[in-house]
Amino acid sequence: MKEHAGPLILVVAFGMLLGLIGFVVLGDDDGSVTAGSSASTTVTSPDDEAGTTTTPDPPTTTVPPTVTTSEILVREPNTVPGWSVGKPWGTRPGLTMFRGNPTRTYYGAGPLAASPSQQWKYPSSPMCSSSSAGGESKVWCGMGWTGQPVVYQRPDSVTELIFGAYDRAVHFVDADTGQDTRAKFVTGDIIKGSVTLDPDGYPLLYFGSRDNKLRIVALDRGDPEQMWSLDANAVNGIWNNDWDGNPVIIDDILYEGGENGWFFAFELHREYLSDGLVTVDPNMLLAIPGYNDDLLRKSGRNVSIETSVVAYEQRVYFGNSGGRVLGLDVSNIRDEIAPVVFDYYAGGDIDATIVVDEDGFLYVSIEHEPSQMKSVERDRNKEVGQLIKLDPYTSGDPRIWGIDLTSGSLDSGIWATPALHEGLLYVNTHSGDLIAVETETGEIVWSDEVGWHSWSSPSVVDDTLVVATCTGELRGYSLADPRAPVRVWTIEVSESCLEATPAIWNGSIYLGSRDGFMRAFR
Repeated sequence: MKEHAGPLILVVAFGMLLGLIGFVVLGDDDGSVTAGSSASTTVTSPDDEAGTTTTPDPPTTTVPPTVTTSEILVREPNTVPGWSVGKPWGTRPGLTMFRGNPTRTYYGAGPLAASPSQQWKYPSSPMCSSSSAGGESKVWCGMGWTGQPVVYQRPDSVTELIFGAYDRAVHFVDADTGQDTRAKFVTGDIIKGSVTLDPDGYPLLYFGSRDNKLRIVALDRGDPEQMWSLDANAVNGIWNNDWDGNPVIIDDILYEGGENGWFFAFELHREYLSDGLVTVDPNMLLAIPGYNDDLLRKSGRNVSIETSVVAYEQRVYFGNSGGRVLGLDVSNIRDEIAPVVFDYYAGGDIDATIVVDEDGFLYVSIEHEPSQMKSVERDRNKEVGQLIKLDPYTSGDPRIWGIDLTSGSLDSGIWATPALHEGLLYVNTHSGDLIAVETETGEIVWSDEVGWHSWSSPSVVDDTLVVATCTGELRGYSLADPRAPVRVWTIEVSESCLEATPAIWNGSIYLGSRDGFMRAFR
């Protein structure tokens, strides 16, 4: 571990802030629900408009067996583990979240085939729906950024692929056959981000939708059933109400940021009732804006949080679209105390998820969009770079190195989350390069052309670098020499862009496409 210097002294007055937030529980005094799903609660503001009713399809299969209490992982209180770097996160095999663990450094399990091919395509017709943003409506199909499925190895030995899509639904698919395993869960708008499967053995799923709702859904009923939701309008946000970030659950606490610019922490109180069914009773511990007046002056009002939260030791980190990186000390989060211990302004739009290495250093990918940036923000982003390494424990300048990936007046930089492997970072750039960067020096030691608008995040399994491109290719590179990858296979997946990130498990690669389909390769 690194030698850690003392924290910075900025502390957020959480009690005063929480006093500004209104709570409405949609239930009777006896806990029964008067609107929405059974045993469900919603945190919302008093003037919230009526949301879209969640109406799952009829059940297609029997409910999977319930996880017993003895299968649940018990951790020491208030622990954010540093050991999760490069390791899986959860009590049983599977991928439980975007990039596999709270440091976003685990990509799946092999063995990968020497030359994989497509095994199935789901469903029979494209997953599409219309969605509006900024007064403009368009049809969205398939899965996009970030769009990584989770892999759930159920107690009944079925391996289930779970993902949200642009048809306004979460789907549950047999990973072996590509057939539905249970009813899809319908929301009121498209789902852009990645879902999270409970890492501690509870049959619970966590995800957000563009219909303003962050949800917890139970998987031990006949149908997936909503247990709780948070409406983005519960706070006075300033951008929009989508939830792109992937929730992280650590020690019974859910951490998540919203495109309304706010960051939240909820203690979940997960347990089993006398009938053996899972329940949750979330309690808000923290709700803070990720912006301040200084950031609004520098970068304007687009300060949404689209990064997925990362965690290391007793800290959580996130970036926002105003170019700010924040770190909070959550060792006393149950007491509603979480001081800001790291605050760095990089400029640009930080949508890609931060990566943390085994020494606690942060690797931050940043977009550079000149036409949408104020001059102060543009100059700062040009100065620090679009891929930077930060030391969040130093009392001096935290920037260790930065790489300039700008391309004149064109949009450039990085939307993808890097893969960390043997002292190197592998990442796609918006301009169309796949680069390998030495973590110690920031030197680009290798590159290959993958095509413009490459937003999918590369993965490394079995010394193979797996990369999806916006030209519709899925590629595999041998990392026998990590500093000089060699392409060993290419699959022409689709004529549509591959923005989503692949999930890799037991040698199979699962990948969604903007053409409307999910595919399996093995």
